[in-house]
Amino acid sequence: MLTIGIAGGSGSGKTTVVKKIVDSLPSDSVVIVSQDSYYKDNGCLTAEERAQINFDHPDSIEFDLLDKHINDLKANKVIHCPTYSYVTCARQKETIPIHPCKVLIVEGILIFTHKQLRKHFDIKVFVDADPDDRLMRIVRRDILERGRNYEQALQHYELYVKTMHQQFIEPTKRYADLIVPQGGENNVAIELMSARIAEYLRKKN
Repeated sequence: MLTIGIAGGSGSGKTTVVKKIVDSLPSDSVVIVSQDSYYKDNGCLTAEERAQINFDHPDSIEFDLLDKHINDLKANKVIHCPTYSYVTCARQKETIPIHPCKVLIVEGILIFTHKQLRKHFDIKVFVDADPDDRLMRIVRRDILERGRNYEQALQHYELYVKTMHQQFIEPTKRYADLIVPQGGENNVAIELMSARIAEYLRKKN
């Protein structure tokens, strides 16, 4: 199994990069595991307490479970991936079965902060973008998907996203084998990655 880690700041375009790579490959050859599914369950907190959760700190992720699930997939076992709601900050009852595949892509802002996870990745990619571009995407996403208004989104960015990016995420660039500027708009880098994966699949076949 070829295991690829795709990290980068919040709003950098990771999801677009992953989608373009997957769209270029046979549908049965790639599975995706998102770090966002492994946020710790905080459904018992009050609304005021949930508003203070720092989703951009490594302590917010249940890395042990994510590591176990990657190991299980590499051992050709089916996993039951958790699902998470940003609105309630709780794990849902439903899980998503994910079957082993020839290529595994793990994506998330904090995956390179965890030493054990980094050991899994045959290729480590850091998706980069200008802070202004990331801020616009983050505010739009927070309003549409996470129940925040404009002022709350800006406050959350200033208190958590910006400082955590500088402290934890930006430094993990040094672990990357490939840095992709301009996020999902960098078609040259995406085509190179897709070609590398396609070559791996050809050899496996």
